Amino acid sequence: MWMDTPYASALLWLRRDLRLQDNAALYHALKSAGRVHCAFVFDTAILDDLPRHDRRVAFIRESLLELDGGLRRLGGGLLTVHGEAAEELPRLAARLGVQAVFASHDYEPTAQVRDALVRERLAAAGIALHTSKDHVLFERDEVLTQAGKPYAVFTPYSRSWLARLDDFYVRPYPVERYAGRLAPAAEAGVPSLQDLGFEPTDLQAVGVAPGQAAAQDQLRAFLERLPGYARDRDLPALDATSRLSVHLRFGTISIRQLAGLARAGRGDGAATWLKELAWRDFYFQVLANFPQVGRGESFRPEYDRIAWEQGPVAEERFAAWCEGRTGYPLVDAAMLQLGRTGFMHNRLRMVTASFLCKDLGLDWRWGERWFARQLNDYDFAANNGGWQWASSSGCDAQPYFRIFNPVSQGERFDPDGAFVRQWLPQLARLPKDVVHAPWTARPIDLSEAGIVLGRDYPLPIVDHAQAREETLRRYAVVKAA
Repeated sequence: MWMDTPYASALLWLRRDLRLQDNAALYHALKSAGRVHCAFVFDTAILDDLPRHDRRVAFIRESLLELDGGLRRLGGGLLTVHGEAAEELPRLAARLGVQAVFASHDYEPTAQVRDALVRERLAAAGIALHTSKDHVLFERDEVLTQAGKPYAVFTPYSRSWLARLDDFYVRPYPVERYAGRLAPAAEAGVPSLQDLGFEPTDLQAVGVAPGQAAAQDQLRAFLERLPGYARDRDLPALDATSRLSVHLRFGTISIRQLAGLARAGRGDGAATWLKELAWRDFYFQVLANFPQVGRGESFRPEYDRIAWEQGPVAEERFAAWCEGRTGYPLVDAAMLQLGRTGFMHNRLRMVTASFLCKDLGLDWRWGERWFARQLNDYDFAANNGGWQWASSSGCDAQPYFRIFNPVSQGERFDPDGAFVRQWLPQLARLPKDVVHAPWTARPIDLSEAGIVLGRDYPLPIVDHAQAREETLRRYAVVKAA
C-alpha cells in the first residue's frame, strides 16, 4: 500500500477519524515518515449546504480542539484550513514540502470523487496519497460469498463476518510508539464557529458530548448496561443503547475497540451488540459493491417503478411527518425528538420510515434526505441502507407487504407510553391503553386529560388500514415485475 522506506515528511489528513488513539492513518504516517504534520480541512463543499446552526459542525470543532490539545502535549499540533478540500489540501501539502499525504478511506460517493481529484493534484506536484482502512472492520471485497461475490443478504454475511473476525482485526494501532515524529504546529489551532460562518448550537444541552474522552465515558456507561442490551434495546423510553453512533461517525472512537469489547463480552447483550456492528459493516460494503445505491437508485431496480404520491397533498403530509403532526403518537414523538435533539432511536427510525413510505405513500428518498439533514450521526451508508430496508427496495429488506402498524408498534415497544408522554406532554394524562391511539379514547378520557383532538393534538392524517390497502396496490408493480 505504501513504501517501506520512510518519507522525510508527510501530512496526515484527518477526516472521519478525529482521535489519536488507535488511528490507522496516523500510525501509518508516523511509521513511514520522519516528520508528520496533522491537518483538518473545514470543507466548504460540504459546509456550504448545511444549516448555520448544525450540531455536527460544533461536534467536529469541539473534537478538534481536544485533538489539537492532545497533539500539542505530544509535541505536535493541528493545522486547520477552511475552503474546498480538493484545492486546499494539495496547496497545504505543497506549502509544507511533504512527500506524502496519509488519510483513512472515505466511502461516500462525493468523497470518492473528491479523493480522486486530490490524488490527481497531489500526483501532479510529485506527492503521493496513501489511504487505509480505519472506519470499518471489513470493507469492500473483504467478506465475499463462496462464489466470490458480495453479499446481498445480511444473515449469511454476518456468519462470514463473524467467522473471519479474529484478534488481528481488533488489534489497536500503537500510535504512541512513534509519537516523537509529530511535527509541531506553530499556527493557531481551531477556528471558532463564527469564523466558519456557523452559529452556536445546543449540542451539550441535547446530551451530546464531543471528543475522544467523552466517547470513552459514553462507552464505560454503556458497558454497565450491556448485559440487558438484547432485552432492552428496542425500548425507546429506556437509556439502553450505546449512543456511540455519533462517535463512530466522526471517528472519536475506534470500531476496533468496540468490536474487541463485544467479542470479549459474555451473554446475549454482547452478542447482539456485535451483530449490530456487523450490520454497520454490511451497509458500507453494500455501498462499495452496488454503486447504484450511491446514485439515489433502489438496490432492487424494480422498486423504482413505484409511483409515489406527488403534489400539494403529498407535500403537506411530508411537512406533517417532518414536524411531528401526523396524529400517530409514536411517529410524532420520534420526529419531535429528532428535530429537537438530532437523535432518533433505531426502532423508531424503522417505524417512522415505514410510516412515510407505506402509510403516506411518499418516496423514501424524501425521508432519506430529511434524516441526512437532521441526524447528528448521519452516515450515508447506514441511512441509505435503513431507508431502503424500510421501503422494501434495498438489500435484505423487509417484504413489501410487511407494513409497520404505528399503533401496535407503540403498544409493543412503549407499552406504558413513557416515550410518547415525554415528547407529547399534551397526551401525558391519557390512559396507557389509548395513548398510542388517542382518537379511540372515550370522550370522558379526553376531557379528563384536557385534550380536544384537532386542537391540542391532531387527528390521524391517514387511516392506517386504508393506507395499507393502498400501499399493497401501489407495490403491485413490484410483484408483477
